[in-house]
Amino acid sequence: MPVAVYRDLASFKLYMSDVGLLTMKSGISQQAVLSSGEIENTFLGSITENYVAQALRNNHYGLYYWTNEATAELDFVLQKGADIIAVEVKTGARTKSKSLNMFVTKYKPAYSIRISARNFGFENNIKSVPLYAAFCI
Repeated sequence: MPVAVYRDLASFKLYMSDVGLLTMKSGISQQAVLSSGEIENTFLGSITENYVAQALRNNHYGLYYWTNEATAELDFVLQKGADIIAVEVKTGARTKSKSLNMFVTKYKPAYSIRISARNFGFENNIKSVPLYAAFCI
């Protein structure tokens, strides 16, 4: 079953509620998904973002995202009490993000979260969370 993520009522994304079904429905072979380099990075990023959306939704977060006049897009914006939390998802260990920096500069959240292949950490008000631990958020 698809899950909708909203920026506003006129703009939304759809995610599959199961990453395995998404991968199977894509028609890409299992070997291509498992071996980096053979698969288009855009699709691998979509699978990863879908996986994080599934983990966040399972933890009862409302799923929202942010764009800046189509020049920047932040994967998720969560609300925890009165605070907003920016969440950026990266497939690898490279974690530079213009969109996250723009969001933090504009809205000044207490902290942000970057989910990537990096290990746990906290630097410059950004909590690093490994992909395998997305369910911990």
